[in-house]
Amino acid sequence: MVKQALVRVLSGLRGDRFFQILLAGLLVLAFVSPAPLTSYPSLVDGATLAALTGLLLLTKGLELSGVLHHLGHRLVEAMPSERAVALSLVLAAAGLSTVLTNDVALFVVVPLTLGVCRIAPLPATRLIVFEALAVNAGSALTPIGNPQNLFLWQLAKVSFGEFVWHQLPLVGLLMLALVGLTCAAFRGREIRVAPGEHASLDRRLLALSLALYVPFLVAADHGHAGWAVGVLLVLFVGLRPRAVLDLDWGLLLIFTLMFIDLRLLAQLPAVKAAMAGLDLHDPLNLYLASIGASQLISNVPAAIALAEYADNWRVLAYGVNVGGFGFMVGSLANLIALRMSGDARAWRSFHAYAVPALVVAAVLGAWLLGLAGRG
Repeated sequence: MVKQALVRVLSGLRGDRFFQILLAGLLVLAFVSPAPLTSYPSLVDGATLAALTGLLLLTKGLELSGVLHHLGHRLVEAMPSERAVALSLVLAAAGLSTVLTNDVALFVVVPLTLGVCRIAPLPATRLIVFEALAVNAGSALTPIGNPQNLFLWQLAKVSFGEFVWHQLPLVGLLMLALVGLTCAAFRGREIRVAPGEHASLDRRLLALSLALYVPFLVAADHGHAGWAVGVLLVLFVGLRPRAVLDLDWGLLLIFTLMFIDLRLLAQLPAVKAAMAGLDLHDPLNLYLASIGASQLISNVPAAIALAEYADNWRVLAYGVNVGGFGFMVGSLANLIALRMSGDARAWRSFHAYAVPALVVAAVLGAWLLGLAGRG
């Protein structure tokens, strides 16, 4: 069984273009970066990787328990059309992301979406793409919605309410645009549950996964993700080893490569010199730089890097949250959603919607910042 899981992971990585790009990038950066090879493990954010592993494992437990299949049936029976189902899932993803962070929201909504699509003829990849857009928009509202907001909130030393009030106009406009796009992208046709038997419910596995979810999140939030995921692995290996074997280990390897590649890139003298010459004290330059940097190194590292050169947290918060749209590397949540979709071509559909969304979001953000400047 272990051998089969290993073969499945390696087979998936051989056909994964993003993994191949990251691997090729690592080989190039190893030659041009001054950082020694022995320093590469320290470039990996172990806490993030441990938290991601735990969330993947708990989500896999919920999936194998059969509860998502049951919830999917109820959702389809309650919603009159494909468009209604899409709006429900998109709004749920956005709402959850404001309090559970964008990544955790996806770990709840994407498996549910896949369960819904197994029992009803719905466009799974498109739904997941819109959920990725939704968590990028929704998570921008609160300081705890995503890692970059949490970092900027701590840096700015403002109240929770002040941060939300600043972000509210941008998020409000983004959500209005997203709801309109969702209505246009999904049909109003009636949907019916496909014939087939209901999956059995593994109540023991469901109880285990649900009971461990909140304690794991609390432990991870307090900086104890490492030992917390160790406890999870021991419990699941003992009780449900299939959940561990079926984990998306390829995604964890991709995240490891991303951390190394992006941080090696940020350390290059040419990159540092370019950052220093951007005149980031100018709000427009900072806004555009934060969007552009997010497309290259993802919005969390972009926020951390740019904060070294500028102290305008309001502009930076708009820029890095807008930067989550566009290319899939703009936000780690994008990568998680696309990997969880199970569709090797999901990145095409994602960019078809996310790149135009970036343009719209960038214009809206610039407009709002311009209004604030005149006020």
